[in-house]
Amino acid sequence: MIYMVMGSLPENVDVAVIGGGVGGYVAAIRAAQIGKSVALVEKEKLGGHCLNYACIPSKTLIHISDIFYEAQHSQKFGINIQGASIDARKMLDWRMSVSKKLEDGVAFLCKSNGIDLLKGAATFLSSNSLQLTDGVTLEFKKAIIATGSTPTELKGFEFGSGIIDYKQALMLDRVPNTMLIIGAGYVSVEIGTLYAKLGTKVTILARSDVLSHFDRDAVNLVKGRMAELGIKIVTGVTPSSRSGSSVVLSDGSKVDAEVIVVATGLSPYTQGLGLENTQVKLDQKGFITVDNRLQTSDPNILAVGDVIGEPLLAHKAIRQGVIAGEVASGESSSYDNIVVPAVIFSDPEIAIAGSLEESGGVKVTKFPLTALGRAIALDSTKGFVKVAYEDDGLVKGVEIVSPDANSMIAEAALAIEMGATIEDIADTIHPHPTYSEGIQEAAEAALGRPIHFFYGKK
Repeated sequence: MIYMVMGSLPENVDVAVIGGGVGGYVAAIRAAQIGKSVALVEKEKLGGHCLNYACIPSKTLIHISDIFYEAQHSQKFGINIQGASIDARKMLDWRMSVSKKLEDGVAFLCKSNGIDLLKGAATFLSSNSLQLTDGVTLEFKKAIIATGSTPTELKGFEFGSGIIDYKQALMLDRVPNTMLIIGAGYVSVEIGTLYAKLGTKVTILARSDVLSHFDRDAVNLVKGRMAELGIKIVTGVTPSSRSGSSVVLSDGSKVDAEVIVVATGLSPYTQGLGLENTQVKLDQKGFITVDNRLQTSDPNILAVGDVIGEPLLAHKAIRQGVIAGEVASGESSSYDNIVVPAVIFSDPEIAIAGSLEESGGVKVTKFPLTALGRAIALDSTKGFVKVAYEDDGLVKGVEIVSPDANSMIAEAALAIEMGATIEDIADTIHPHPTYSEGIQEAAEAALGRPIHFFYGKK
C-alpha cells in the first residue's frame, strides 16, 4: 500500500502528516523546507477534496458551463452560433485531467522536498506513534492532522440509488434533464447554476432561503440571475420521502428529479484516527480543538483545515498548513490572520473580506457597477462594491458582487491585514478599464469625493 517512498520505508520521522489535502501537503512541504524528516500519509489522492472533488473541479465545470451558455446567448454582441452542444463525456475528461495534473504536481513537489509519501490510512497508537495500513508502525516527534471533512448525510436521503453528494455531482458523465439539490449554501448555488447553464432543470430546496447567512443585497442579485436561468428555489419546506423519481415535500407537493444532490453541510473527518489513544480533544460539534499555534490538547499533535472548524475553506487550510509546518518544526509561528476572505462562484460572484456590520462608528459605502466602464462594455452591470470603514478611515470589510470578484477580494484582504484606510485605497492607482476600479470608486465615495457616480454631497 505504499504510494511513494524516498528510499526505504521510514520507521520514525520528525513530522508525520495525516491527510494529503491542501492543508496537509502544504504543512509537509513547509516542515521539509525547514529541514525536518517528514512522512505524509494519504489514503486516497494527493490534493484531497479541493484538488480532486471540490474547489478545482467545480470551478473547472463552472468555466465550461459559462462558455457554453455564452456561446448560446451572445447575439447582443453580434455573435451568432447555431446548434451549440455539450459533450458531457469530454467535459468530464477535461475536469479529471485537470485534477490529475495538479495531483501529479503535488507528488512532484513532495518528492523534490524529500517527503516520504505513504498510501493508506493512519491510526494513532499513542501520542508518538501511528499504525499505517498493513500494520506498519511509524514513530514521530510531532504529528499534524489534516484529514478535512466529509459530506453530511441527510436522514431518509442517504447517499446511494440516485442520491449523491457534491463530489459525485461534479463527476457526472451526462447532463441530467432534472436535478433536485437539497440544501441552499454556496455549494448548492454553484452546482445548481453550472448545471442550469448546461440545460438541466434545477430545483433547490431551502429551509429558509439560499445563502441565508450572506448580505441580502448581494444574494438578491444572485437569486435574480438564478431565476433568469430557470432555477426554481423552494423555501419553507423539507424533503419527507422519495417515490421513484419524485421527492415528496413536507407540504405534500412533489419534485421530479433524475438526480438528487444532498448538500446540507460538512462534518469533520476523525473516523478511525484513534484519537482516544491520544490527548486530542473535540468540541461539541466533533471538530478538533486547537490554540492559535494550531496545537491540540496533546503537546505532540497539531491540526489544520476543515477538521478544526469554520470557516471550511481551502485557503484557510493552506495558511494553517504553513503555520503548522513551522510550529511542528520548532519555530515560534502562530495563526494570527485577521481575515479569511470568502468567495462564492455564483453568477455574479460574491466575495467578502472582513465585516460589513454598521455599528460602533462603522459606516458602509456602496459603488454600483452600472457606473463602471468595464462592466458596461461587457454588459455585466448587475453588481456592486461595498466598503465598511471606521470614523478614522480604517477599512473593516469589503464585499464585491462582480465578475472577477474572486481575484479582486485579495486587495481587500491585504488592506485589512495591513491596517489600510479608505484613503490608502482611493489614492492607489487602479488600472483602467478594470472591475478593480470599483474598489477605488467606493473608497472615493466614502471620502465624499466620488468621481464617476453621484453619491450625494458631503
